Amino acid sequence: MKLVRKDLEKDNAGQVTLIPEEPEDMWHTYNLLQVGDSLRASTIRKVQTESSTGSVGSNRIRTTLTLCVETIDFDSQACQLRVKGTNIQENEYVKMGAYHTIELEPNRQFTLAKKQWDSVVLERIEQACDPAWSADVAAVVMQEGLAHVCLVTPSMTLTRAKVEVNIPRKRKGNCSQHDRALERFYEQVVQAIQRHINFEVVKCVLVASPGFVREQFCDYMFQQAVKTDNKLLLENRSKFLQVHSSSGHKYALREALCDPAVTSRLSDTKAAGEVKALDDFYKMLQHEPDRAFYGLKHVEKANEAMAIDTLLISDELFRHQDVATRARYVKLVDSVRENMGTVRIFSSLHVSGEQLGQLTGVAAILRFPVAELSDQEDESSSEED
Repeated sequence: MKLVRKDLEKDNAGQVTLIPEEPEDMWHTYNLLQVGDSLRASTIRKVQTESSTGSVGSNRIRTTLTLCVETIDFDSQACQLRVKGTNIQENEYVKMGAYHTIELEPNRQFTLAKKQWDSVVLERIEQACDPAWSADVAAVVMQEGLAHVCLVTPSMTLTRAKVEVNIPRKRKGNCSQHDRALERFYEQVVQAIQRHINFEVVKCVLVASPGFVREQFCDYMFQQAVKTDNKLLLENRSKFLQVHSSSGHKYALREALCDPAVTSRLSDTKAAGEVKALDDFYKMLQHEPDRAFYGLKHVEKANEAMAIDTLLISDELFRHQDVATRARYVKLVDSVRENMGTVRIFSSLHVSGEQLGQLTGVAAILRFPVAELSDQEDESSSEED
C-alpha cells in the first residue's frame, strides 16, 4: 500500500489518500472502510445521452465520485472490494443522493475521509504501507491424494491451489496403479508450487503432512528437478522445510506453524507470532486458568485490574456496525497498551484468527492470577454468546 497523503485534524477527523498495490492491500482497505465514511475514487458510470435527432443512447464514462458508504462487499478469494453508497458531491453525470457502486482495485488511487480515525485504523495504515509486512511464507499441507498450496501473509491465509487425486489402495503383488496415481498427484502439486509461489518474495516453504508423505514428495520433487534441470526448484531447495501435520486439510496449517523448528525460522513474521500467542493462551488455560480469560466483559474486568500481559483480539470486531461497540474494543486496545501490555490483532482470514473467533474473538493472558474473576467466567461467556 502506498500512502499518498494524510490530512488529519487535532480531533482525529480528516482524510487519507492511498494506492493499493497488492491484492492483500484490498483486505487492508476493507478493514479501513466503515459505514458512514466518505470515499472518493474514479469509477465508470453508464450515462444516457440524447442526440440532436432525438435518439437516445448510452455511454460508459469514467468519472470521479464521492460516496457516503452504505454497504461494503469483500471477496476474499478474488481480493475484490465493492463499495455502495450515495453520491454526496456535485457531479455532471450523477445526481446528488443517487446510488452508485465503486469497485476498488489495485493500483487505483482512492481518498477515504472519516469523522474519527481511531488508533487501530491508523495502525493498520502504518502496517499496510510498511514493505516489511509483505507475504514471505508459503505452505503445502498434504496427505495422500489431497494437498493445499497456501500463501501465509501477515493478514490472511490464501489458498492458492487445491489438488485432489484418487489414489487406489496397494494390492498384494500389484502396486503399479497406486504408484502411478501417487506420481500423478505429486506432479500436480509440483506444478501448483511453481505456478503460485513467488520464490523472490517467499523466505520459507513449509511442507506439512502426516506420516512419510512429505519426505516422499520432496524426494520426488527434487529428483524430477535434477532430471529436468529445473533451476527454480534447485536454487530454492534450502527454503523447503518439512514438518508434521495431522492431515492435508487447510486447518492443519496451524499445527505446522506451531512446530518449534518453524517458529524459529519464521520468528520475524506476524503469522508465527499470532500462532504462538494463541498456543500460549491455550497452555495457560489448561495449566493456570486464573491467568487466561476470554469474552469481552471478562477481559475488560481483567484490564481494570491492570492484569493483562497479552491481549488477543480479532480484526473482525473492529468492523462492527455499531459505533459504540467498535469504540469499546478500540478503548480496550488503547488501555492495554497504556498499561504496558502487548496487543495482537488477529486476522479473521488466518486459521489462528478463525480459532480465536470461536473464543468470542477476544482473549487475554494475564500477568498474575485474578482468582475473584474466574467465578464470573461462565456468566461472561454466556453473555457473549
